[in-house]
Amino acid sequence: MASDWQSGLERARAHAPFLARALDRQGTLAELLAAGDGEGALAWAKNAGEGAIDVDVALRREKLALATALALGDLAEAFPLTRIMAELSDFADRALDAAITAAIQKRVPDAEPAGMIALALGKQGAGELNYSSDIDPILLFDPEILPRRASDDPAEAAQRYARDISQILSANTAEGYVFRVDLRLRPNSEVSPPAVSVRSARGHYQSSALAWERAAFIRARACAGDIAAGEAFLAEIDPFIWRSALDFGAVEEVRQLTKRIRANHDGADVPGPGFNVKQGRGGIREIEFYAQTHQLIHGGRDASLRVRGTRAALDALAEAGRIDAEDAVMLGASYDRLRTIEHRLQMVEDRQTHSLPEGEALGNVAQLDGLADGAALVAELAEITDQVARCYDTLIEDDSAAPAPIAQEAEPLADTLIATLTGLGFSEPQRLSKRIAGWSDGRYQSLRSPAAQDALGAMLPSLLEALAKAADPDRALARWESVIDNASSVVNFLRLLEAEPALLEQLIAVLTLAPPLADELSQRPQLLDALIDGSAQALPGLVADLAEQMRLADEGADYEDRLDRIRQVTSETRFALGVQLIQNSFDPLDIAAALSRLAEAGMQVAVEAAGEEFAAKHGKVAGGQLLVLGLGRLGGEMLTHASDLDVVFLFTGEFDTQSNGEKPLSASHYFNRLSQRVTAALTVPTAQGALYEVDTRLRPQGAQGPLAVTTSSFAKYQAEQAWSWEHMALTRARVLVGDEKAANSLTQQIHNVLKADRDPAKLREDVLSMRTDMAAHKQPAGPLDVKLMRGGLVDAEFCVHFLQLQHGTGLHPHLGEAIDALAADGLVSDELRSAWEMQTRLLVAGRLLAPDLAHPHAAAREAMAKACGAESFEILLQNLAKARQEVATNWRAVFGETLEF
Repeated sequence: MASDWQSGLERARAHAPFLARALDRQGTLAELLAAGDGEGALAWAKNAGEGAIDVDVALRREKLALATALALGDLAEAFPLTRIMAELSDFADRALDAAITAAIQKRVPDAEPAGMIALALGKQGAGELNYSSDIDPILLFDPEILPRRASDDPAEAAQRYARDISQILSANTAEGYVFRVDLRLRPNSEVSPPAVSVRSARGHYQSSALAWERAAFIRARACAGDIAAGEAFLAEIDPFIWRSALDFGAVEEVRQLTKRIRANHDGADVPGPGFNVKQGRGGIREIEFYAQTHQLIHGGRDASLRVRGTRAALDALAEAGRIDAEDAVMLGASYDRLRTIEHRLQMVEDRQTHSLPEGEALGNVAQLDGLADGAALVAELAEITDQVARCYDTLIEDDSAAPAPIAQEAEPLADTLIATLTGLGFSEPQRLSKRIAGWSDGRYQSLRSPAAQDALGAMLPSLLEALAKAADPDRALARWESVIDNASSVVNFLRLLEAEPALLEQLIAVLTLAPPLADELSQRPQLLDALIDGSAQALPGLVADLAEQMRLADEGADYEDRLDRIRQVTSETRFALGVQLIQNSFDPLDIAAALSRLAEAGMQVAVEAAGEEFAAKHGKVAGGQLLVLGLGRLGGEMLTHASDLDVVFLFTGEFDTQSNGEKPLSASHYFNRLSQRVTAALTVPTAQGALYEVDTRLRPQGAQGPLAVTTSSFAKYQAEQAWSWEHMALTRARVLVGDEKAANSLTQQIHNVLKADRDPAKLREDVLSMRTDMAAHKQPAGPLDVKLMRGGLVDAEFCVHFLQLQHGTGLHPHLGEAIDALAADGLVSDELRSAWEMQTRLLVAGRLLAPDLAHPHAAAREAMAKACGAESFEILLQNLAKARQEVATNWRAVFGETLEF
């Protein structure tokens, strides 16, 4: 729309006494505006304080000029709302910085404002300051570097500066005022002084801050004074603001805060005289809270949502699929219009008002906006606020019908619970009602707090209904009790289930079907958070994509933080893959491949993190690098949820080269110690738990040999000293870590070893002897031990490895690909691949559904059959028998022996 400066000026003089007076006081500015020179008017306004006798006068003159120029640009529709809010916010930053400098230099001339920090929160932090807004900074100080007189106590000096800063900005003089300063957002504002030490603030936010403070800090930024120190402080408390776990407990507090605001708001409920466009139902605050609540939930896990502006937040949430795109558009447009109307209210007399006036005054505001009358304004507001309120109501749905905490059950409520359990079909409902009441009698630490009691009461009906629908309700109930027994807190866990009902089905499936997943969940309830992401329903991407997720972007992250990040991504992804398996979302073979990519990515990032940490002290070895060779199921890209990582550590270069660090080591010592660090990085528990067991016994000379050897000595050992079983293991070797040149060289060396000529009779004798020893010492652990039972996976692998070594063909670490190559050469049957796949599916599924390798309960049997593509568990067992027979047929063809089942 074209600018209309003449209309804007006429409406300003007719309907905004403050603007009329301001134009009369500033003739040059009025001329620029009358000529339609908006940019010239802004430039003049920003220099209006030049030549003033002190900073107090300079800031007030600039404020008046800027308020006039922006108001007229707004009314003329020459400046968009975003420009107006940004200009006001930038001025607030400049004014606050000038006041800090002036306050310090009053006491210490020429001093820089080191150690005095102003954090902008609220609309100033977001760059969305309104026309007559307060500013809500937090003033912090560092006593070690704060400028002061030698006789001054640092804390007393900081309080003196804070008082002077407020006086400079907020005192109403003959020149007016700059900003009203509200310091109540500081930590413990009831008892703390105006300026708070950095140390005290850090302790507060890391230990005792409330949920609303987290919401406030979404928009926080260092805006004035010692900005570098302010940015460092915000970086320190970043984990307080953006939590990796979905914090529905905090969200509930924000919901309750909004309810209290609505309940205590004494203005009109619907648009009309007295209606508050900021705090009223469907007003500005509800749009802000809507965006911030979703940011609180998801921002810790999705950095793209960590934006300050309300419109930017709505757009980011829609782009990430966290809110409906149509809602984002509606809320964004409503926000802009409500903020514009708010500005109109404030332009009239430069008052910080948000409420519609009565009678002629309402019509005056409407006409200032360009509307016909007050009725038109009210009608427009009614439509906007109704849309906003209905959208916001989805966040604060009435919970008046939620059951009371069950710890306080009266007898009638117990009767109601018995009736509910009976209606849901539970057996022995009276006994079960007493058991449920026991959840809140204090025996479970995780449910002792009032917040936990409230959360449990709110979602108990849904939980009981979901348990009743479970394939095995009693088992699910017992596992649920294991979760609440082992967890230290379940408030957030329960709130998440309440907020995301679809997760209940997945939770019950975990509790009913998969003991390993249920055990993991009981130790780390936040694993359920991962399932809320859309990516949790898909298979993870390439190794490079997973590795990137595991790398912390923060440059200041320490070594333990980096290891925790590997554990977080790995454990959450592995848990999600487990849920996908038990829900039959993907083929177990695809799950196994994904688990292998995940482990490979974790190994790569662990080597990076450990290598950088190690190099900081010991430097680097010229021409040397660490390589990691994966073997077994890791090398063959078929891991299960219970797999160890079979690896061999190698390094390039000469073993006696010295590193170049502060504490140099020979290459042999260097890479052996680095290998120990990498192993520890993946095995030692941190705050995020443990990851894997790492098995390095397949290295040259086994447990008696060094942990890492040179690639050349490894190749020499394999060519001259290794046993046949070591070469069998080498058939599934794959380089996981190492640059392309070194990886290709090592792969070629392994290929040469595997292609070497062998005595077929000696090889056959070695293979059969090893299988006989294994059968004697490792009996199948149960009827589903498809790995060790005769005709199982080990027998299939022995056939394949023997033929690979005998003929030097089919040398692919993936066993399925190797079988295909051998079948193409007529060395195994075409059906062996299907037999191997069938048993591998059963192995991968069984690690979750039957971890003891016995026939599981009925529900798990059904899930196992579905995972393996069988119509029933009985048919699955028939398929297993056929697969074992196929392996036995190939065994007889390869070795001339009959397998005894």
